[in-house]
Amino acid sequence: MPGLNLGPLEILIILVIVVLLFGVGRIGKIGGELGKGIREFRSAVKEEEKDGETAKKDETKPAA
Repeated sequence: MPGLNLGPLEILIILVIVVLLFGVGRIGKIGGELGKGIREFRSAVKEEEKDGETAKKDETKPAA
């Protein structure tokens, strides 16, 4: 976004508003769930890449 320069004061104000809206406990829970989702996504991507490499190896093997 061009022209969106957030300084430390603006970030602090946004964080205070978020804490007021959600509460400290809920923010920690949301952060934990977000981290878990990211880990699962990375795991799925790695698994898909591994499956793709296995499929490529199978295609390059000569038929006996």
